[in-house]
Amino acid sequence: MFLRFFETLRETGVPVSLREFLSFLEILKRGLATYDVEAFYYLARISMVKDERHLDRFDQAFAKTFEGMEAIELGDVLEALELPEDWLRKMAEKHMTSEEMAEIESLGGFDKLMETLKERLKEQQGRHQGGNKWIGTAGTSPFGAYGYNPEGVRIGQDKSRHQRAVKVWDKREFRNLDDTIELGTRNIKVAMKRLRKWARDGAHEELDLDETIKATADHGYLDVKTRPERRNAVKVLMFLDVGGSMDPHIKMVEELFSAAKTEFKHLEYYYFHNCLYNGVWRDNVRRWDQQTPTAEVLRTYGSDYKCIFVGDASMSPYEIFAPGGANEFWNEEPGEVWLQRARQQWPHHIWLNPVPERHWQYTQSVTMIREIFEDRMVPLTLEGIERGMKELGR
Repeated sequence: MFLRFFETLRETGVPVSLREFLSFLEILKRGLATYDVEAFYYLARISMVKDERHLDRFDQAFAKTFEGMEAIELGDVLEALELPEDWLRKMAEKHMTSEEMAEIESLGGFDKLMETLKERLKEQQGRHQGGNKWIGTAGTSPFGAYGYNPEGVRIGQDKSRHQRAVKVWDKREFRNLDDTIELGTRNIKVAMKRLRKWARDGAHEELDLDETIKATADHGYLDVKTRPERRNAVKVLMFLDVGGSMDPHIKMVEELFSAAKTEFKHLEYYYFHNCLYNGVWRDNVRRWDQQTPTAEVLRTYGSDYKCIFVGDASMSPYEIFAPGGANEFWNEEPGEVWLQRARQQWPHHIWLNPVPERHWQYTQSVTMIREIFEDRMVPLTLEGIERGMKELGR
């Protein structure tokens, strides 16, 4: 199995050497990761990944090689306990009928919701499940995980189910986008060629055939002339939404990102989550301790940059217009304020949305972002990218 893991790493593009692989096997023999999948994962990653750019490819190889391992262990545990799996899953995730859902009412606005959460945190002493008040699981309380409430705060749940939470109180880890993805990028590059402004720069590496012929004729001997290569001189600044509801769109956005890095020599990019606030980051692994103030980005890149936001714009409306509405931290200023500042700094801007355009009308936050961007939102399709490039080129 481990030899297959080594081969898969090499096939995926992780430059692991045979010496590193043998060192990894030697560490395993010492029993440092016995019966612990998570420890095994980090041990393998530390042993065989030398560059952070390869972390995403390592995750792909790991998932491909050891797919199903945790599921097998879970089944063994259930069999040993002699507990029906269906019963356990229903206890962990409660699905209610439409009639039951209709009976549950919201607490009455974002401020009231956050005030009530503070009271619960002070009063609650332990774990709770299946109720309608305390922070717990599988219930109808506005606070917790794997239950249902039309307007609540999601705490400790791995992903969204009903997409109704107004705030998600979790610290999640996001992965960087892989900029070497090639499948599907060719057509995107063709669509992006609408945004072109050719200029010659760099070293004199390209053969200048006309000048070579002229110089040879003048001097009577072969006189090779070169000139700087002609490149696309357009400057592009991208803001990429990652994590949460963007997870299903990772492949599509990776292809866009890879194509953009190839097509535009002057490309700068930053990550954000859901909406733009006072901080952005370059590396999702270090997004908590190495953020760049958005105000600094606004000062650094001039108005000649073409600005592209990429995201599904699917979030709680509070994240856009309310102070404190952001996921994972308390924002002093609403996201709308920062989006307006970005639009003013970079007049040529668009928002690329990976969600099909026919679905936009059903999400309130998408409508709000479209209004903020004065309808400069286009779908992340070839036709949509062409429309976007045409808009940016005006």
